[in-house]
Amino acid sequence: MDLITKDSETTLVLFSSLDRVLENVEYVVTNYRPVLNGERYLTGEEVCKRLCISKRTLQDYRDAGLLGYVQLPGKIIYRESDIMDLLERFYQK
Repeated sequence: MDLITKDSETTLVLFSSLDRVLENVEYVVTNYRPVLNGERYLTGEEVCKRLCISKRTLQDYRDAGLLGYVQLPGKIIYRESDIMDLLERFYQK
């Protein structure tokens, strides 16, 4: 019978696996967006990241009526399907 210590290969593999599990859990907790009536909603920051645009450009899209949004007290959110529709509308082959 082998003695398992903190430096043994078995322990190192176990801790490495636990680190990966923790990273995955942290990712899910950070990025999970519950579906509301079959629709996902994104914050302005998330939209800017996905479209690689600035907050100012996002505001211009709102002002021009290019992208629909929901304005709540202190927060604006965007339907993910509206973002996909915008991309489809302006897609050029």
